[in-house]
Amino acid sequence: MHHYVTPDTSFTAPLQTAFRHRHLILELTRRDIAMRYRGSLMGITWSFLIPLLMLIVYTLFFTLIFNARWGLSENETRTDFAVILFVGLLIHGFFADCINRSPGLIISNVNYVKKVVFPLEILPFVMLGSALFHIALSLLVLFLAMLLLSHQISWTALLFPIVFLPLIFTTLGLAWLLSSLGVFIRDIGQITNVFTTILLFASGVFFPLSSIPPPYRDFLALNPLAYIIEQSRDVLLFGTLPGGVGLLASLLAGLVITWAGYWWFQKTRNGFADVL
Repeated sequence: MHHYVTPDTSFTAPLQTAFRHRHLILELTRRDIAMRYRGSLMGITWSFLIPLLMLIVYTLFFTLIFNARWGLSENETRTDFAVILFVGLLIHGFFADCINRSPGLIISNVNYVKKVVFPLEILPFVMLGSALFHIALSLLVLFLAMLLLSHQISWTALLFPIVFLPLIFTTLGLAWLLSSLGVFIRDIGQITNVFTTILLFASGVFFPLSSIPPPYRDFLALNPLAYIIEQSRDVLLFGTLPGGVGLLASLLAGLVITWAGYWWFQKTRNGFADVL
């Protein structure tokens, strides 16, 4: 006999869940980060070295081999393109990592499903916390590179958490949705891999949105990831203030997606044990 519950699905329920289980979320996040590097000689040091090595590779590959340029100005240096590209890749990498892991969250933690007292809804928080840890280290690499190359960091970089917040909410909501669907439809994981790969080329990671012809540019502007990438580059690299109206709209949309994903997860969670 399964234990059925009637969970809270109010608009503030996700926030209440995070606060109520904050200590458990923190502990599981630490464990998740440690598990990624278990058995490796350098351990968690890889989480800093990998983005550093990737930035070096981007710089060498795109500037020395392809001589790629972003089209900022005549004074644009070879390393400017690599740094701009790095920002796009780290934002996309955060989103893709979470989205691709989400369908397997519940499936890979079947032992938690069998435990009546375990709050399954915190698993996306744990995954998100791990991804935030890694993007924080990537940002540290970015700032070190900026200090080394241009000897300055704009004060607008302090606004990055505000710009990034809508994507955090959107990712969290999609994680609840996909982790639930992944229990019932095992093909979801394959679909998300294709989806995030398409987003890599449809979010302005490798090119500025301004270089796209107007009809297609308007279509790409509907991609929330493209907007966040553009705004992140503005505050981190170009010293430009974020757009207030667009940012507010993204934040509101992210909050709605968070609640919708949480609502779906809580409405379907009682069926997990039957399938698993």
